[in-house]
Amino acid sequence: MTGWRVFFYVQHLLGVGHLFRAARIAQGLHKLGFSVELVLGGPPVSQLDFSGLNVIQLPPLKAGPNGFTDLITSSGEPASPAIKARRTEALLAAFERSCPDVLLIESFPFGRRQMRFELLPLLEAAQRKKPRPCIACSIRDILQENRDMARAQEVVEILRDYFDLVLVHGDPRLVKLDATFPLADHIESMIAYSGIVAPGSPFYYQAGSKADVIVSAGGGAVGYKLLETTLLAKAKTSLAFARWLALTGGNAKPDEFERLQQLGAMNGVVVERSVPDLAAALAGAQLSISQAGYNTVADILVAGCRAVFVPFAQNGETEQSRRAALLAEHGWGVVVPEQELTTDALSKAIDRALSLPKPMQEFDLNGAASTAQFVRDWLTNNRRRLC
Repeated sequence: MTGWRVFFYVQHLLGVGHLFRAARIAQGLHKLGFSVELVLGGPPVSQLDFSGLNVIQLPPLKAGPNGFTDLITSSGEPASPAIKARRTEALLAAFERSCPDVLLIESFPFGRRQMRFELLPLLEAAQRKKPRPCIACSIRDILQENRDMARAQEVVEILRDYFDLVLVHGDPRLVKLDATFPLADHIESMIAYSGIVAPGSPFYYQAGSKADVIVSAGGGAVGYKLLETTLLAKAKTSLAFARWLALTGGNAKPDEFERLQQLGAMNGVVVERSVPDLAAALAGAQLSISQAGYNTVADILVAGCRAVFVPFAQNGETEQSRRAALLAEHGWGVVVPEQELTTDALSKAIDRALSLPKPMQEFDLNGAASTAQFVRDWLTNNRRRLC
């Protein structure tokens, strides 16, 4: 045991991808001996492993019908100034009780700007602590692009004012931060690449694997069109008579899940919400069909499975499209742009992906353990200067 305490703030707004990655990182910290308080700002999620962690649930906020800046409560009430003030008070009280050695904040200031109302007071409180905790930012490898320079400069200023570390959860052999953040050179001394936060090596099925083709939609908040199109495309592919499994994700709407189950029954596809270990299931499959979110890709890389990527690109989102394109360049699959998704386009992409050579693993997938090691080493080497 290190005896060090980590106060880890995570706010998920729509899907559960940020929280899923954070849970893996928190478990990595716990395994290295850190005491972890995982502070959740979004609605409770039941399917994640929080064993060994102290979970602090703030009054939940999530994205409303008008997008990420439209914060609402679990009951749909707009996040008024009074609601935000109560949340801030609860967050600061939890931080004071914790007295952590490390304050780890997921996304901010690169993302989650709508949470500044509570995060800036949290950072100020951390700065006043004696000794001051190490303050670190946890971000995925690819950020949303089309960021204006004034916004990027604001990020740099906040990092310089408050933060010690920027933990980039990626492998620079796939992509470096400067590909999607134009001022990365201004914070170069703060950046540490952890590798991709992936699950451990899965159980590789030798026989009786669950499916030959696995179609997945991450948390399920935005995957209905992909799932529907894939079920309809099955008969047009060279794997029409293989075993197919479609995973809708836990956030799929009940009526959509029911329609997909009916469509699956008509087309010989088993439709479920999830499996306990996606990487293990993919390791026994011939092909993955999915969007290109961080966690799904991590599972694909661990499993060594060929893939068809249909990256989420609504509302100007660019992250998944860039990730899918990079993976295709490295031979991991074929990309079908979301706006071009049809049964014909998908069936052709499936057959092209199946003709690819077995992908060669070349990336660092040990991101959770490496993050914990980075934090421990930083504390060991810098603790005195925080006193």
